[in-house]
Amino acid sequence: MMDYYDLLISILGSTIRLSIPLIFTALAGLFSERAGIFDIGLEGKMLASAFAAACVASVTGSAWAGLGAGIAISVVLGLLHGFASITNRGNQIVSGVAINFLTAGLTIVLGQAWFGQGGRTPTLPGSARFASITLPGVDAMRDVPFIGPLYANVISGNNILTYLAFLAVPISWWILYRTRFGLRLRAVGENPGAVDTAGISVEWLRYRSLIVAGILCGFSGTYLAIAQSAAFINNMSAGKGYIALAALIFAKWKPVPVMFTCLLFGFLDAFANFMQGKAVPGIGEVPVQIFQALPYILTCILLAGFIGVAKPPKAGGVPYTKER
Repeated sequence: MMDYYDLLISILGSTIRLSIPLIFTALAGLFSERAGIFDIGLEGKMLASAFAAACVASVTGSAWAGLGAGIAISVVLGLLHGFASITNRGNQIVSGVAINFLTAGLTIVLGQAWFGQGGRTPTLPGSARFASITLPGVDAMRDVPFIGPLYANVISGNNILTYLAFLAVPISWWILYRTRFGLRLRAVGENPGAVDTAGISVEWLRYRSLIVAGILCGFSGTYLAIAQSAAFINNMSAGKGYIALAALIFAKWKPVPVMFTCLLFGFLDAFANFMQGKAVPGIGEVPVQIFQALPYILTCILLAGFIGVAKPPKAGGVPYTKER
């Protein structure tokens, strides 16, 4: 019995670690889409921030400097998306896809030019990464049946970005539903004309939503490169930005359901990693690619009709033209 529980604890710990970039990125999409801006470029911003964080952390030896660089480049790309889709009223989907292509190419070219490792950054020492944090009472709780291993190996032992990700969920809820900024943000995603009539700048609100989204994507990419891993590697975001968008739709643009949906995708990813090379009773050993595809298959199944009617903000994806 305890062997199975230890296995469950191991999978749950992996679930937490794999869910963090999804939570940050899905919350980023939540802020931008609530303001009426579809942000397909989440993937690109995550990738660029991972590259910037790894580069700066490698040069300075500081994880916090890496985080600052990751946030900065992500915000710049968010503002670029805003300039194309808000100021110039361009197609938001095209702008986001362009950012994804831009970052996918630039990270490889710059990585090779700067470090000469095929687009990869040098491996970071422990001092340049976010270390795990041991919570109080771990030693006393470790031998307590059931609760002890859960506290010691799942709740404790994570890095600070992990705890910030879960803290960002209630903060996002509070901002969206309990502040004037959140009320205006949701209003501009539903009826920008009414917001404009009230004398509030639609463009500035949408730009602010992209800045918030950029900050959250910066945390996500930084986590990938210098918390979960010890270097940047080519395409290390691996489609997580798109999965985060799927989680956002599945959760119907609400912060708490977003967190649970990301945990579900993280669990599937962790389970797929565990099942690699293991035999399935009655079937035998299943090709590793089947398990690796599980999170993506579930994404397609859920979005195909198991979430009910998911209605995005009414003004989402539509450039706002001020009536004269």
